[in-house]
Amino acid sequence: QVQLVESGGGLVHPGGSLRLSCVVTGSRFDDYAIAWFRQAPGKDREGVSCISSFLNRESYANTVKGRFTISRDDAENTVYLQMNTLKPEDTADYYCAAQLSGRSTWCSVRPSDFVTRGQGTQVTVSS
Repeated sequence: QVQLVESGGGLVHPGGSLRLSCVVTGSRFDDYAIAWFRQAPGKDREGVSCISSFLNRESYANTVKGRFTISRDDAENTVYLQMNTLKPEDTADYYCAAQLSGRSTWCSVRPSDFVTRGQGTQVTVSS
């Protein structure tokens, strides 16, 4: 059973940066596509970014494109989300999710495509 643990959230001023980490254990990491999602209070869950298991194909929501960068380190079983130029509207609980995809370039930012997720880490962007 794959397990995911996020870290790196916190309070940051508008325009600042944070790097979130997602450590994946319990299964073969390089068989999984990994995605980041977020949910703000009173809002629907939103897909942020994803990265495929093979060739590290990336995808981003339009709301974060050009500001956020996803990456994975297969040696460390970790996926990162570098968030730059943060805005107050980025405030949310962020969590990562894994989907078994095998050796594939598939990835998705649709929450319904992912079964397993972590507990999340809170990001607050405020002055």
